Amino acid sequence: MKKLTLLVAAALISCLTFAQAPIKVAFVGNSITQGPGRENPDSYPLQVGSLLGDSYEVKNFGVSGRTMLRKGDYPYWNEPQFQEAKNFHPDVLLIKLGTNDSKPQNWAHKEDFVKDYLDMIAEFRENMPKDGKIYIIIPVPVTKVNFGINPEIMHNEQRLMLFDIIQKSGAEVIDLYTPLMDKPELLPDGVHPNKEGLTIMAQVIARRIMM
Repeated sequence: MKKLTLLVAAALISCLTFAQAPIKVAFVGNSITQGPGRENPDSYPLQVGSLLGDSYEVKNFGVSGRTMLRKGDYPYWNEPQFQEAKNFHPDVLLIKLGTNDSKPQNWAHKEDFVKDYLDMIAEFRENMPKDGKIYIIIPVPVTKVNFGINPEIMHNEQRLMLFDIIQKSGAEVIDLYTPLMDKPELLPDGVHPNKEGLTIMAQVIARRIMM
């Protein structure tokens, strides 16, 4: 009887521990995701973590200047953060890549963009629970050519490809283009949101995750 009681108690403790395990959320992206630093509380992923609360564990795997394209100048595929994000085994994954892909030297390989994106999603799914959620983020608007980033390509070509990827992959969408579309003052260099812009992004994302 004593052994049975101990087994029941152990099972209850195990169930409680499992129930209390935080939901793991991973952010993959470029300099906008990395923000002022992956561990900086002003970065939008860590702001999302603050909004979601203790029941979520949020990690920022953003790397400045990186592309989705494998043939891009600085592919995210080659970064240690790519493997780190997979090793994290997230329950929720958010991908915000594409801005640097619009640079001329990268967009020369645009025919690979959809395939590379779908391949990355597939790799992440192998390292996520079966009921894990993947969100594709429609990037914030680019208001002028800067750093070689081309707003025309992003707005008129890449956005259509992203919606094609969403349909083909079964991923969900988070639109960060619309909330900042009429707020160019929040993108001082035309590409990177300031602190207020990052906060708006975080609020939109946190609401979407909690839906």
